[in-house]
Amino acid sequence: MPDTFTPPHPGWKARSLTGFIDHAGPLWTLREDSGWAYGFAIETHHLNPAGTAHGGVLLTLMDHALSTVAWGACGRLPCVTLQLDSHFMGPARAGQLVQARAVVTQRTGSLVFLRGELRAGDSLVLTAQALMKVLK
Repeated sequence: MPDTFTPPHPGWKARSLTGFIDHAGPLWTLREDSGWAYGFAIETHHLNPAGTAHGGVLLTLMDHALSTVAWGACGRLPCVTLQLDSHFMGPARAGQLVQARAVVTQRTGSLVFLRGELRAGDSLVLTAQALMKVLK
């Protein structure tokens, strides 16, 4: 992670996780009263040829946030993405912390419905709705 990145709030912590998210990140987390926020500090390796954060990077962060919130809501049972609908609303640029937040909107026996958003500062970057399957 870059030495120049300073989290916007002292509660943000860099996380080292195994698997793809470790390669996509680094991942930052913040414990909030309403749950967790997840973030990527956008670096040059996250950019597309247009100089903004690549859509795949943004979707990776959103999918991670949604599935982690579903996991927590289901007693830490693994959840996999069945459907992820997203809308790109604005760019994220190098040096910005893109923050993801997600909430459960409905739950059945084996399905979890969620919505989430990504923001860079006050700017909305992406909105999403997801359907997750609980694995038992």
